[in-house]
Amino acid sequence: MLIIVIGFLAGIIGGMGIGGGTILIPSLVFFLGTKQHVAQSVNLISFIPTAAVAIFIHLKHKSIETKLVLKLITFGVIGSVAGSFIAVSLDAEILKKIFGAFLFIMGLYEMFSKKNMKKK
Repeated sequence: MLIIVIGFLAGIIGGMGIGGGTILIPSLVFFLGTKQHVAQSVNLISFIPTAAVAIFIHLKHKSIETKLVLKLITFGVIGSVAGSFIAVSLDAEILKKIFGAFLFIMGLYEMFSKKNMKKK
């Protein structure tokens, strides 16, 4: 039952464009005892169908800037190749710390960067 809840919550967060991995990876590691490398790999595989559905819905609502996306895809693919090679060569504990630091920094950014933005 726990895996269903984790998958459902990760899907909701992923569909919103926030990134389901922020829920999925820590949940797999802490609640299910999955190794960090495996959890990150599972996240990448689970991302494909959830992203496909989210892309379809966002395209339907015309909320994707295609020119921007093409540039991001090009350099994102290059970065993902580099990141994959780096991830498989790192120790799981170092990878866990890097992921935790990333989540912490993103959390701080989300908390403090929105203060000056006007509500629409």
